[in-house]
Amino acid sequence: MSNLSDLLLLLSLGAAVGLWLKLSAARERAVREARRLCLQHGLQLLDETVGLRALRLHRGSHGRRGIERCYAFEVSLEGDDRKPAHLWMLGTTISALSLPAPDLPESPVAPARAAGAGRRATDNVVPLRPRRADQRLH
Repeated sequence: MSNLSDLLLLLSLGAAVGLWLKLSAARERAVREARRLCLQHGLQLLDETVGLRALRLHRGSHGRRGIERCYAFEVSLEGDDRKPAHLWMLGTTISALSLPAPDLPESPVAPARAAGAGRRATDNVVPLRPRRADQRLH
């Protein structure tokens, strides 16, 4: 009986090591893909690493179910900021990607209308017309 328990312990230890090696290889693949995508989109990959954030069951393009992994990492648009990004991988292929959008330049401010001439030009609050005393909310 002792030989059977030793064999089961050895098999479970081997399965744990095999799973760890497979996840490490997948993480290295995600780092390479994140680095490639950052170069492609003109972003800087910060810390040169990714972190596993989520696992979920997902049906691939061929209808086969698999475990999809979400890796989170941080990128910089201009070198002085940190923005979150996510990379979803199903097997060794990228199934989804979430990168931050570059900040758009501010649009010119529209000229103030006559009704809002007393307001600041950058104010985005729309004035409400005053209620009459006889109007009630309830």
